[in-house]
Amino acid sequence: MAENTYDAADIRVLEFDDAVRARPGMYFGVGREEPMLASQVLCQVIGHVLHPAPSVAPSHSLRAVVEISAELAFSVTDDQAAPLDEQRRPRLGYYGSLLGVDRWLSAAAAAVSSRAVVEVWREGRGFRQELVRLRPTAEPEEFGAPPGSGTRVAFELDPEYFGAGAAITADLGALDLHGPYCTEDDGPGYVVFRDHRNGSDRTESHRR
Repeated sequence: MAENTYDAADIRVLEFDDAVRARPGMYFGVGREEPMLASQVLCQVIGHVLHPAPSVAPSHSLRAVVEISAELAFSVTDDQAAPLDEQRRPRLGYYGSLLGVDRWLSAAAAAVSSRAVVEVWREGRGFRQELVRLRPTAEPEEFGAPPGSGTRVAFELDPEYFGAGAAITADLGALDLHGPYCTEDDGPGYVVFRDHRNGSDRTESHRR
């Protein structure tokens, strides 16, 4: 029987955004063919707010508002922004975007979005940037910062990628925002969902 052999020609190195689109299950827990993929993208982004990188905040400490505006469109706003650099500008991450490795699940969600808009504000300064599949369309632009600190990312999931009929679930209470391995103590953090689809303004709150 012939022995399998591999060389450098058999190795394909994918950029981060291409890797997400090729293997969404590694980032969102379900494959591209699964009808729950759009819901899982939302769930994982919110889960990362509740369990952020240690450089961002302790687990269960951030407060977030999630607004669902269409079947494949949502935004997540939390009360923590990345530190500013020496020029009092945010440090840039993937491909020169405002999403770095401390927001890698938001970056993964942007990779499967036809468009995303990132806003960060801190110490009286705010910066906004538009992304297409995680790739910036331009450098961050300054805008009038709201009070305090925060990050908001608005996602328009790519309908060509998700397929006809794809939608974020209406049963938001069924989303597992913590996962089976969450052992952290309860904290002051919470998530408020505002579902604006079909002309409604349904609100649900989740705490831990």
